[in-house]
Order: sequence, then C-alpha cells, then structure tokens
Amino acid sequence: MTDRRPIRVLIADDHALVRTGLKLFLSAFDDLELVGEAGSGEEAVRLCGCEGTDVVLMDLMMPGMGGVAATQVIREKCPHTRVIALTNFQEVETVQQALRAGATGYLLKNVSAGELAAAIRAAHSGRATLAPEATQALIDATLKPAPAADTNTFRLTSREGEVLALMARGLSNAQIAAQLVVSPMTVKFHVSNILSKLDCATRTEAVALALGRGLLDKPSKA
Repeated sequence: MTDRRPIRVLIADDHALVRTGLKLFLSAFDDLELVGEAGSGEEAVRLCGCEGTDVVLMDLMMPGMGGVAATQVIREKCPHTRVIALTNFQEVETVQQALRAGATGYLLKNVSAGELAAAIRAAHSGRATLAPEATQALIDATLKPAPAADTNTFRLTSREGEVLALMARGLSNAQIAAQLVVSPMTVKFHVSNILSKLDCATRTEAVALALGRGLLDKPSKA
C-alpha cells in the first residue's frame, strides 16, 4: 500500500469571500491540500513555488497583474505547475487568451465542488477540462466565417476596438459600459487587455499610441 501525497493547490482571487469558499471546498477532499492564497496576480506569482505548487486556481480579473498575465508568468517560471482559470467570463476572447497563456483548464465559478475537484485532479495529470460554455464559445468561433483582413485592427478584437474608440472620446468605464450595454467589470477587463496588447501603462498613452498608429480616427476640431 502506497501513500500518495495530496495535490497542492494555490488559490488566486481578489475576493476574500471566494477564497474562503474555495478553502472550505479543498478541506473536504483528502487528496487536495491548500498551500497558499493570493489576492492579486503579482502575489500569485510570488507565492507559487515550483516544487510546492501543483495546481493554481486562477481568477482572471484581479487588480494589477491580471490572471491571464499571471498564468503566463507562472507557466514560464514553473512549467510543471498547472493553472485552472476559474472565472465568470465566458467570452471566446477570454477563453482563448487564458489557453494561450498556458491554462490547462477553464471553468466558470458556478461549477460544482465535485466537478472542480475532478478538474484539479485532471490538471495535475496534464489533462484539460473546459466548462461547456467555454467549449461552445470556441466551437462557435471556429464555425464563424473569418472577417476580412483589416490592418487597422492591429491585435485588438472588434470589441476592444469599440472600447478603445470610446476611451478616445474620454468616456469612463461606467459610461462605456452603458454605451455598449455590458457590465463595468467587462469593460475593465477589455481596457486591461488593450493596455497589455498596446504595451501601455495608462489609458491616455494607449489612446495616443492608437492615434499615432492609425488605429483610431483623429478627433475632429469643433
């Protein structure tokens, strides 16, 4: 009879209530062990030990370094550590970004305890687990006809281009959310992606760069 050590799990989520729930979830399974919790992407990278962390449960929307960027850093730093994106977002761009960054799994936060435990075990074994909604989003994107090439899109998605154009008009996240009929958190996520893709630290810098590269029409003078 051999004793198998528990799968060591790191939780990364900026909401304390979510972390508490995940800690209680982990304590219910003998083969899962909590080794740390982080409230930001930077903290997740710092706490993730290559020899001490098997699986990271990663929220994608966190202050500072987002979950996608943290996933990429962790996977580069610790290639044997698996990352499961655990999020409320199911847009195809979000799914694709997480998977490209190296996430082994992609689950929504409404997942059951049993499904999450199975996903952690699968990730530890190198097998991927995708939420049905994420799988459907990828299938729909594959079946959708590819848009005509447009040099002005740079690397931004069509939605990110819309958000960038509204940023250039000086609209706040709340105003952009109202204009596009989405949640402010969704807008915040798109703004974070825009800054990352354009390698800019501020919204003003991103708008200026986009204008300089011809990604936006110059505002007309009154």
